[in-house]
Amino acid sequence: MRMMILPLFLLGAVPMAAQTTTAAAAPAPAAKAPEAPKPAPLRLPRPSPNATLTQSVGLTDITIKYSRPGVKGRPIWGALVPYDMVWRTGANEATTITFSDDVTIEGTKLAAGTYSLHTIPSRNEWTIVFNNVSNQWGSFSYDPAKDALRVKAKPERAEFREWLSFEVPEMSNDMAKIMIRWENLGVPFTVTTGSTAKAMANARTAIAEAAKDDWTTPYRAADYAFQNGDNTDAQAWLDRSMSVKQTMAGLWLKARMQGKAGDKATALKTADAALALAGPNDKDFAGEIRRLSDLWK
Repeated sequence: MRMMILPLFLLGAVPMAAQTTTAAAAPAPAAKAPEAPKPAPLRLPRPSPNATLTQSVGLTDITIKYSRPGVKGRPIWGALVPYDMVWRTGANEATTITFSDDVTIEGTKLAAGTYSLHTIPSRNEWTIVFNNVSNQWGSFSYDPAKDALRVKAKPERAEFREWLSFEVPEMSNDMAKIMIRWENLGVPFTVTTGSTAKAMANARTAIAEAAKDDWTTPYRAADYAFQNGDNTDAQAWLDRSMSVKQTMAGLWLKARMQGKAGDKATALKTADAALALAGPNDKDFAGEIRRLSDLWK
């Protein structure tokens, strides 16, 4: 039997699969099992829950963030809360108070900003502390050298409160009485905002910058000035508004100003002129004018 020998040039044309033995394919790696989801952290209620009081006083916003411990049958003053020692005025993190504008606390100026609020209770007088370090745990790292302001306050007997609270029992555009309430005590301090003076200054600026055909801005300023007892500015601003456009609202404001000045007969005539401008959507406003103007008869 004769052996066939292929020339080298033909051997090179033979596919590699025909020249060599094919190796077995490596097995694919096993798929990685997905990780089990991590359990959510345990969430439990705080014994002293968080609370926030937000109150607008005129143009100034006041925000107090604090935690509310409960009495829970414990003696509080002079016991759980010792006398003559700095207290966080709450629980957990330090209580904070934020003023959006400069204010006055018990007659002393305090700049806008956020402060930690601490107190030093005594039997007959408390010290209320506004400290520049707002982010601190309780009063444990409290540094009196960083106080922005200290004021005095008189504690008073009050209706029982199980949970500590901050309340605003009295308020106007220019002041708010803030009351710390817990157990049978209330501790008030007064914040003054000066919002009326600021609003009047804003009105003067707005009127100076208003377009000549703008009757709304001077009307709104006149109405505000009248409500706050500034009759001189109210009259001047209303005259400017009415010189641009006679409106039902403007005439009714003029009638109220005349009635307040004691000229009831003229006030009634002006009220009638306001009613003459009433449209189909002014039924409620017209009813109010009729009801109030009847008091001048």
